[in-house]
Amino acid sequence: MVGKETFSKYERARIIGARGLQISMDAPILLKLKTGELEGVNYDPLKIAELELDSGVLPISVKKPMPQRGGENLKKIKVETSHVSDEEKIKAEQEGTKEISESDMMIEPDESKEENEEIEEPALGAGEDDGGE
Repeated sequence: MVGKETFSKYERARIIGARGLQISMDAPILLKLKTGELEGVNYDPLKIAELELDSGVLPISVKKPMPQRGGENLKKIKVETSHVSDEEKIKAEQEGTKEISESDMMIEPDESKEENEEIEEPALGAGEDDGGE
């Protein structure tokens, strides 16, 4: 077949599965198969769909979009390897927490809610015993 499209194994599986489902739902078979050939594939819709795909009678195409951008030259990123001591890291962290606490960015807990809220017990159903009352 001129211009025969080659499909990846994933595309083939998707096409054969979709067409096999159509055939199993009584869609017309696009190939002229004799009864002996149908018995040879054991009337299996997936095998029939595979025969249709291999013979090129399926009106199915796969759109393979290509990226819009061409190859871009990425700038080399210089990674600085600075050796910071643990004391300097701790000092920087303490300064950061001090700045946050001074700038009122910390969220205070809502004091209007009680800390020990009681959990409501589910109501007893019609058939349950409520302790003999």
